[in-house]
Amino acid sequence: MNAVPMSYVVRNLWVRRVTTLLTASGMALVVYVFATVLMMSEGIRATLVATGQPDNTIVLRKGAGAEINSGISRGQAAIIETLPGIALDAAGQPLASKEPVVLNNLPKRGTGKPSNVTMRGTGATGLLLRPQVRLVQGRLFRPGTNEVIAGRAIAEGFEGVQLGATLRFGGRDWTVVGLFDAGRSGFDSELWMDADALMQAFRRQNYSSVIFRLADPEGFDALRERIDTDPRLTLEAKREQRFYAEQSESLANFIRVLGLGLAAIFSIGAVVGATITMFGAVASRIGEIGTLRALGFRRGAVLLAFLAESLLLALAGGVLGLLAATLMQAVSVSTTNFATFSELAFQFTLTPAIALQSLLFALVMGFIGGFVPAWRAARMKIVDCLRAA
Repeated sequence: MNAVPMSYVVRNLWVRRVTTLLTASGMALVVYVFATVLMMSEGIRATLVATGQPDNTIVLRKGAGAEINSGISRGQAAIIETLPGIALDAAGQPLASKEPVVLNNLPKRGTGKPSNVTMRGTGATGLLLRPQVRLVQGRLFRPGTNEVIAGRAIAEGFEGVQLGATLRFGGRDWTVVGLFDAGRSGFDSELWMDADALMQAFRRQNYSSVIFRLADPEGFDALRERIDTDPRLTLEAKREQRFYAEQSESLANFIRVLGLGLAAIFSIGAVVGATITMFGAVASRIGEIGTLRALGFRRGAVLLAFLAESLLLALAGGVLGLLAATLMQAVSVSTTNFATFSELAFQFTLTPAIALQSLLFALVMGFIGGFVPAWRAARMKIVDCLRAA
């Protein structure tokens, strides 16, 4: 006979349901940790990638890894605005936004501990360039005034950031006149205000970046070459989506490596638990093993039967852990972005690839934990099994 019926495998798991549940729960915990780490890393990446638009270009100082350590003079910004290939608005003006970016401390809600918040100087054109940003309360700040609008995550996570509140920074009082939702992008973790007012308050002479929309997305390479070869500009241009994807790499990779390391350590315990469970199953069914062999089932069939039992046990644990991990999608958390040293709010994000990786991880644990007991069961002699029974 070639294979032991699958019903036999499932029945044995059900007969030992208490042991099965305990072992599957241990594997579920490991899969839960594994999946949530990947979901956290993906959430950070998705949040920052969603911040950029495919037809937008961002210009920074050469070598600057982030806007906070970039500098573009007013003269350079004016040159960028005159470059061919930039889209125009209804009035025939270039769709370009010259933006200073600074960090400022605000107390976190609940703890009162200060944390860095990104403050961006922009204007009406800046909103046109970010269609995912929409005002949900209040109005837009007026040019030249000490008025700000706050992202959803800032309003929820920091004290004193609500409509009509007054914030003190840069030696001035600023009034919160609006709240905006940026579609779960990185802009949700920023305060926006008039660019000139921000530069005056913090005594800045240079912009941090210039963002513009391309008239033709295919013209990016030619425009980038023009910026690179212009001796007046020591600047570099990047597609906005690529820039924000790069911003996510350090933090996402750190979380992924640290989390997967912990999951690997926890998986050792789960594998040991599965091995002990399967050895117990073999020891309690020596007579059954002898009977199966006497009925004509070969060693390979016995090995596959016990290995399938271990894999089904692991799959059950993987599904339980994955179901628990899906609940994390409703949780919003914040951390410090390594690229900007500012607060970044994001949500855990589950993708089909993460679900598949989590189930494969569970199956690998089941295979490792069940192979040795299955091999032992397959190597037993018929006479020994029947005598022991």
